[in-house]
Amino acid sequence: MEAIKSENICKRFGTKVALNNVTFSVEKGCIFGIIGPDGAGKSTLLRTLSTLTTPDKGTAIVNGYDIKTEYKELRKHIGYMPEIFSLYQDLTVEENLEFYASIFNVSIQENYSVIEPVFCKLEPFRKRMAGKLSGGMKQKLALSCALIHQPDILFLDEPTRGVDPVSRKEFRDILTTIKARGITIVLSTSYMDEASMCDCIGFFNDGHFLQTGSPNEIISSFSKPIYSVRCLSKYKVLMASRQWEDTESCYINGDTIHIIFTQSIPDTYSFEKYILDTTNETIKISKTEPTIEDCFMTISNIQPQ
Repeated sequence: MEAIKSENICKRFGTKVALNNVTFSVEKGCIFGIIGPDGAGKSTLLRTLSTLTTPDKGTAIVNGYDIKTEYKELRKHIGYMPEIFSLYQDLTVEENLEFYASIFNVSIQENYSVIEPVFCKLEPFRKRMAGKLSGGMKQKLALSCALIHQPDILFLDEPTRGVDPVSRKEFRDILTTIKARGITIVLSTSYMDEASMCDCIGFFNDGHFLQTGSPNEIISSFSKPIYSVRCLSKYKVLMASRQWEDTESCYINGDTIHIIFTQSIPDTYSFEKYILDTTNETIKISKTEPTIEDCFMTISNIQPQ
């Protein structure tokens, strides 16, 4: 059963095309990740599906409601957490939550079981001003406010941006718990590693989806051999690798360099010698398994510096 069905959504801001005929669907009860770089149009898509922005063309059915004609009713059934912390910083944690509960005519007590996986981390800080919370705690408060009315669908815009790795991991665990309650989650992120917690992902760039599917499906569809290069001076080797005549694409991936060669069975011995002669760097090269980041970099033809 589809929780979201979008067809040919378009949105412009002046001459800037933010959404370009976006068509996709999200199954009920899953976590769908919209993965792409800054400026790709992810936030505009979430704002459109959340009825905060009206599309210029196209439409979408969200939780059975048309985003254009039934937006007032739809808003009762969705939760939205923006990228930028937008709660009242001069109110306490408890006061913010009480305010958002009152908007939907519910109480914290009657819906506490919904927010408990998140709010239990905030309990010691109930009386602290929201503006005095850490980045991770602010995100938990924003998520609690978005959940307080028991939405059927939760939209999260870059929910872990700017928080520390431990808080990011904790946040991912919380989302898995929320999903277990039957809530559909649609989140945007520029962190490729967050694809692992999603049931389905969509690579998004230049206002449209490049590819959608489960993380395993996308990785399995990647047919080009990937080689991993370990070295001391990554940037020097990266620049030299891009000049090698048989290099198709090359980029830094974590603590290694990933290379796709034009040949299915490359001459790695000659490549190693070329790097040594060019950079005076000794490298260790080996074939490796593709990652979600490899898939995205290849399909979007991105060559980061």
